[in-house]
Amino acid sequence: MTIPTSLARAAQRAVRTASPVLNDPAALRTQQRQQLRRYEVSALMPDGTVTETRHIAPALPLFEDAFCAFSRGALIETDNGPVAIEDIQPGERILTAEGHVQPLLWKGSTILVPGRPGPNGRNMRLTRIMADSFGMQRPYSFVLAGPSARLLSTPAHLRDEAQGAPMLTPIQEFVDGNNVVETAPPTAVELFHICLKRHTTIRIGGLEFETYHPGQHAPRMISHSLRGLFFSMFPHVGMFGDFGPVAFPRAGEGSRPSALTA
Repeated sequence: MTIPTSLARAAQRAVRTASPVLNDPAALRTQQRQQLRRYEVSALMPDGTVTETRHIAPALPLFEDAFCAFSRGALIETDNGPVAIEDIQPGERILTAEGHVQPLLWKGSTILVPGRPGPNGRNMRLTRIMADSFGMQRPYSFVLAGPSARLLSTPAHLRDEAQGAPMLTPIQEFVDGNNVVETAPPTAVELFHICLKRHTTIRIGGLEFETYHPGQHAPRMISHSLRGLFFSMFPHVGMFGDFGPVAFPRAGEGSRPSALTA
């Protein structure tokens, strides 16, 4: 399986022409080249076949967040029982936290070194959640989450923003140095994310994590020169609106779930 030369060239060209708002001003002043990552994708096609592709794209938050939620060994509940995320395949039927079943349309993965800051100094550490941190059997054993994971829970300091509603919160907001701690292995780790037909939550270790959605602000986070590269990673969508509405409010995006339109 090879990386299309045209996509690699597009990634380099898009980075060179990307809007300055996507880059740290200090990095622009020193004219540093944007870091690239290799992303791997498995996707369910309309005819029922599964396609596997590799992509080279910028290590920007919008791209990284699609691949960096769960670590190897995370057990995903399916209608045939729990399956490790590294073994699950598009087309399998996923049990949502609400008790419904949705087909897995897309799985993405990438490799990074958590102990090494991402571009612009972004924190790429993993988060270890100890057993019973959120109550009895929540989780029932420790869970290791990636930097883009969001948990359906509201920490005390964000309750005003949530206005009493359940909210999808970045996992870093729960770090307390005791039950929820950051960890930064010095070696490379493989991280994953999954996308279902509709945005929802799934249970991992008894905790509710969101499935992938780019977020309501995604159209404003990416230049037009990068959109083609981004959507080449998602064969089942052609525009941000195809991801549908978010299932719950997300911290930092306002309190009302809505569909994307661009």
